[in-house]
Amino acid sequence: MPELPDIAAYIAALQPRVVGRTLERIRLSAVSLLRTADPPVRELEGREVREIRRIGKRIAIGLDGDLWLVLHLMIAGRLHWRAPGAKLMGRNTLAAFDFSNGSLVLTEAGSKRRASLYVVEGTQALAALDRGGLDVFACDLEAFVAALRADNRTLKRALTDPQLVDGIGNAYSDEILHLARLSPTALTQRLQSEEWERLFDATRSTLAEWTDRLSARAADDFPEHVTAFRSEMAVHGRYGEPCARCGDTVRRIRYADNETNYCPRCQTGGRVLADRALSRLGISPLRTNPTARRRGSR
Repeated sequence: MPELPDIAAYIAALQPRVVGRTLERIRLSAVSLLRTADPPVRELEGREVREIRRIGKRIAIGLDGDLWLVLHLMIAGRLHWRAPGAKLMGRNTLAAFDFSNGSLVLTEAGSKRRASLYVVEGTQALAALDRGGLDVFACDLEAFVAALRADNRTLKRALTDPQLVDGIGNAYSDEILHLARLSPTALTQRLQSEEWERLFDATRSTLAEWTDRLSARAADDFPEHVTAFRSEMAVHGRYGEPCARCGDTVRRIRYADNETNYCPRCQTGGRVLADRALSRLGISPLRTNPTARRRGSR
């Protein structure tokens, strides 16, 4: 799922392309994409784009008349900048938003349709879409700790809860915890003051570094290949590979559709955490071959 740095990069690429321009036409090929009926989506056509905002992991495009077009890409949704009037090609193409200088095309890979489009009027209606998580760049350490300690959760769960922290998902939570040298399964109510400081600093620095890096790239080229797996990442998506910091083997915990990557030496005092997927089969993660990594899972 595109997270805060990825959404910021999309916005950096869109601003010079669409702000100040008229949204001429909206073409939808997937009816399920649109989640609102009032105002009608056609009300957006012929209006000028005034601004673009990030609302958590959503992209909000503000137009004349205080109308907002809000996109949530979910896991597999991606944006593309195409030539004006680009055709809606293939079953994965859900919508196109046409401007005189190009078309913003929304695609979603896979068979599940989770991406969404909302049309709302007014900033109050826009604010209702905000899950309420903290903006780590606008809060202090005390507020950060209070939010995450409200319930006794693992750090991984707390960081990826949009009602607690804004814009962090599976990928960047792995990077944050590695930088902070903290276990993904550490409980929030058991962290010490020094550990909280490391986590807060790591959260800010990781998000800032990747936001700056991806937004700089988007200034030159539209981010056509947004992915949760990047070669420069420290642990996320690097199962079976050596940790860049210490050389130990990066391990994983799998659950549902997610995978947590971590370094035992850097984060858990050398302890290999139980892999739930393997535990159900009665297999110890210590007996697995970490180099037998499925490259196709990326």
